Amino acid sequence: MTAVDERGVAEFFEGFEPPDGLKVELLRGEIVMMASPDLLHNLNVLLTERQIPLDRWYPLQTQDIDIVDEASEPVPDLVVVARDALPASGRLMPCSLITMVVEVVSKTSVQRDYDVKRSIYAAGNVPAYLIVDPIMAQCVLLTRPKGEGEHADYQRQQITKFGAPLPLEELGLELDTSQFGTFPNARPHRYP
Repeated sequence: MTAVDERGVAEFFEGFEPPDGLKVELLRGEIVMMASPDLLHNLNVLLTERQIPLDRWYPLQTQDIDIVDEASEPVPDLVVVARDALPASGRLMPCSLITMVVEVVSKTSVQRDYDVKRSIYAAGNVPAYLIVDPIMAQCVLLTRPKGEGEHADYQRQQITKFGAPLPLEELGLELDTSQFGTFPNARPHRYP
């Protein structure tokens, strides 16, 4: 897809009104629509959000992100921003203000969460990307972003099984994963 095409898609996306009950993201010039998340998904987001101290951070749900030099406007399950970095308003949160994004894997989002969004968030230089995976009962913490565009990636990857504590150095806390739920009878995947 050419840069002109991506700009056109981005302009279209700006005014697009999705049908009720659908989550919509722009990922590298592609409009991706998903059904509303599963209850287990929402509970894992809630259990993560509740552990982030509001005296220092704002954990925000359904916040669109502006990734510089990308035809992408992802909507992570959770965006963590320092309280003093939060802008007064706006639909798009500049990626330069974000400390961490969280994606909870669903049965249909595995490839997007582990592959596409990994390079998008790294290209946006988001310091930490946490993948909570109820299919594999693990968290994958990605840090130290490097590179540009589709070649961007995180230089450090830490896998923590549900039940073990997960240090989140970027936030200065340890995440308790013992209450995170898993999808029953889910087919394992090959990621990360």
